[in-house]
Amino acid sequence: MKRHINSLPNRRDVLFGIGAVALLSTTALSTKAFAQAELPDQFAFDFDSFSARMKDLAASPFQPVTFQLPEGLQGLDYDAHMRIQFRPDHGVWAKENLGYQVQAFHMGWLFKEPVKLYELMDGQAKLVTFTAADFDYHDAETAARVATVGEFPGVAGIRLNYPLNIADKYDELATFLGASYFRALGRNNVYGQSARGIVLNSWLDVPEEFPVFSEFYVEKPASADVPMTLYAAMEGPSVTGAYRFVISPPHGEQQETIMDVTARLNFRSDVKELGVAPLTSMFLFGDANRGSFDDYRPQVHDTNGLLIERENGEVMWRALNNATTLGNSYLWEANPKAYGLYQRGRDFETYQDAGAHYERRPSLRVEPTNSWGQGHVRLIEIPARFEADDNIGAFWVPEAPVKAGDEREFSYRLVWGDLNPDKNSSLAYVAETRAGQGGVSGVENAANLRKFVVDFVGGELSGLSAETPPDVVATVAGGVAQHTALSRIDANGAWRLVFDVETDGTTPLELRAYLVGLGRQLTETWLYQWRPTA
Repeated sequence: MKRHINSLPNRRDVLFGIGAVALLSTTALSTKAFAQAELPDQFAFDFDSFSARMKDLAASPFQPVTFQLPEGLQGLDYDAHMRIQFRPDHGVWAKENLGYQVQAFHMGWLFKEPVKLYELMDGQAKLVTFTAADFDYHDAETAARVATVGEFPGVAGIRLNYPLNIADKYDELATFLGASYFRALGRNNVYGQSARGIVLNSWLDVPEEFPVFSEFYVEKPASADVPMTLYAAMEGPSVTGAYRFVISPPHGEQQETIMDVTARLNFRSDVKELGVAPLTSMFLFGDANRGSFDDYRPQVHDTNGLLIERENGEVMWRALNNATTLGNSYLWEANPKAYGLYQRGRDFETYQDAGAHYERRPSLRVEPTNSWGQGHVRLIEIPARFEADDNIGAFWVPEAPVKAGDEREFSYRLVWGDLNPDKNSSLAYVAETRAGQGGVSGVENAANLRKFVVDFVGGELSGLSAETPPDVVATVAGGVAQHTALSRIDANGAWRLVFDVETDGTTPLELRAYLVGLGRQLTETWLYQWRPTA
């Protein structure tokens, strides 16, 4: 199936509505299995019985049902929906001083299918319902129309609040909204990239499928000092799933929010490609491609690199790119220690954006906690012209194909936060990637010569002098390396690797480099894919 850049959902639509995501797929997102309607308002609940119910559901053919949105919720447009605010004093546990609160997102606009919310206490799940009285509409006409609905049939999604930054003030900790999208914050972060429950057939020659979280179960916590546990039911034409999220907010010296995730998946049909623990982000431009954008800001991105920690201890940094052609990379791994989309550059001067504050966007790290075996970390880089486009995807693709009737369980940890390089690490990290016209400054150079500049900082490398430089290990596929130079920058102590590559103008370049010395590798392994202009 051919995909067009102008059909991409922008950030607002993806994160705040599942309707726009349907533009990418011929699989409609508004269809759901008939599991919800069979549940009573209160029933016994535990993860194993919940998982068994979702497994039983997968044994039956997918049965789409049509839900008619109540008349009072119809007609909400973007502006009206965005004015609606949940009343904080109406949140689940708002009056109980437990350290956590749960709020609802309002149905309507793009959110036409109800999501059910249950509170868990003493092994019992109890349905939580909402009415217009739980929301402020900031518009008398909208408020009057919605008030005619009575009890809402469900919610669009949920928000978890917690005293994230100030002890006596509740801030957003995480949101679950739209298909299986969710996102979270570390202390002093602002929203950036997102995660998804699952990816099925993304950017292949078959339609992508977008399963949805159709039910949420929030377990009543004893206090703010313990993690919060949340469960989610996943439903789609090809899959059902039972998810458990154990969420540990920042506390003490811990800046990050940590989610321990268990995903139990049941497949109704064959899946061409399964994506596990998928991450979604935005990279518009950095120092390697900013010449394509007429913008006063030096860089614009939520994240600028894919980091992979291999089973053998090697750390790879794949600098992100936004070219005019689709980037599609499969990085083979066996039981990776971790992978994630990272934001490096935590000072305002790197971005000069006083509104978006890209320096505060969270990195997101995935750490498998059961055996994942062999597979690939897949990286998708979609051409984008605007920062509202989430154009980066990264996820794990298991080597074993998924067949109808299969069951899979994946356990992993998600770490949301700054995730700055470890100052005590012996390994130097990639601080910046730059690119431009190759050759010598001040003269006309061959148009097919490209220059790549990589700065390595920290670790044992910082103790080496210019008189005892490390060695360079570099490979180029798709072009010919013409010149390589390594020097220590006195101004900041970084070691700068510069090399020119001759291209044929049509073949992408796959670049790989690292520094060795003292009998071992001293830096992360830098990776980059340069793609010619379409």
